[in-house]
Amino acid sequence: MIEVRPGGRRRIDRVLAADYVRDLNTLTLANLRERRDEAAQEETDLSYLRRLLHARIDIVRAEQQRRSSGGEASIVDQLATILADNAIGPAAGSGRHQPLEPSRAGEYRRRAEALVGDADLSDVSSLTDEKLAETLSTYREQEASVSMRRREVQAVVDALNAEIAGRYAQGTASVDELLASERRRDDAD
Repeated sequence: MIEVRPGGRRRIDRVLAADYVRDLNTLTLANLRERRDEAAQEETDLSYLRRLLHARIDIVRAEQQRRSSGGEASIVDQLATILADNAIGPAAGSGRHQPLEPSRAGEYRRRAEALVGDADLSDVSSLTDEKLAETLSTYREQEASVSMRRREVQAVVDALNAEIAGRYAQGTASVDELLASERRRDDAD
């Protein structure tokens, strides 16, 4: 489960702290954008972890299906199809375009792989039916936790975007300032 620690130093702790979106009208536009970008990166990382968990859920479910139907083909032989079926299925989620790359991909991959300590997903066929069901249950619980935190982070991103958009609508922020600041940042790089 993904826990949020009040006063914690992790990005998710900061982004989901109650004061992160309090009094947004007092922040500078630059600070709003920094917070929005930080929250968007956290959303990207949570989305990545969620996709990893979905892939593992699909693998376990495919093994359960193979067993129940008496299939002979190994999961390894079916892996491309199993993962592709999820990728081309109906979209589930926020539908947000995420131009960012996961910043903690290795950490999240290790976390997803460690969820079921002794379950080696490279050989799900060696697991007992009970262990397979337990593994699926654990992955689903973790996916639900990640999805819940992701929705909370999305609400933070939405609040920050609303404040930024409101400033443009009220005329207290200008596109010209934004473009000038982008040019300065590009020149510094």
